Amino acid sequence: MGRNFELFLWALKLGAPINLYLLARTLGIAAPDPHVVVPALILLGVSAFRCVFPNRYVGNVVFHDGPASSIALTRLLATFSEVAYTYQFAYVLRVLNLGRVGWVDALAWLMVAQVVVSQGFVWSAIATRRLRLYFYEELGWFVIFAANTLASAYLYATVDTADAEVLLVLNLVFGAGYLPWQVLHLRSLRVEAAAQPVRVDVRVGLRDAIHERNRRIDAEGWGGLIGLTWMIAYWATLIPLWVHYVAVVVSGR
Repeated sequence: MGRNFELFLWALKLGAPINLYLLARTLGIAAPDPHVVVPALILLGVSAFRCVFPNRYVGNVVFHDGPASSIALTRLLATFSEVAYTYQFAYVLRVLNLGRVGWVDALAWLMVAQVVVSQGFVWSAIATRRLRLYFYEELGWFVIFAANTLASAYLYATVDTADAEVLLVLNLVFGAGYLPWQVLHLRSLRVEAAAQPVRVDVRVGLRDAIHERNRRIDAEGWGGLIGLTWMIAYWATLIPLWVHYVAVVVSGR
């Protein structure tokens, strides 16, 4: 694929039918728990959309130059999606916290609070084009999944039901892979932010987020290897499969 991501961006559309298939399966759950099913439906629908109309907030980069690729539209949908699936993961911790251990519930609610804070940072970054604000948004995601991993490690040592253990193992495996990756991501954002001290008027930034679209297919425009792995895992494979599985298992408990 080299320095050109065009083939990948076309292939990313295959994630849309995957998400729609999982969405249909989620709708078919016999006894749905709305605390996990509704967040799954939101994420799967938004992820299908993002696979078809991918974009990157930094630089208002798009693959298709049309209104559906609007940065503001995607960010609005992603705001609901990110809060929803973080709530789902936090709810799992609270459901499996059979001993009602206070600090585990506190970490679960911290995850929900942190994702709301992160939404503020990412919207501010879009409006001002300050890359340092993206750094703080992503730092928030590190906090979220560090909390998820820590609480899961404790619950794994205390919960003895098979379905619960599978959910907790998934949390631990994801944390083991994601947290080191996120450290690299944060480092790259810090370097990028130091090289770009640009700040624009908020009204201009929001206007551009709605109307400005820079069509690019080069690797740099899409964040290189980090951006590539993020799009594949978040929109098309890992996260959609995970939230669907959580909805099935928790609804069946």
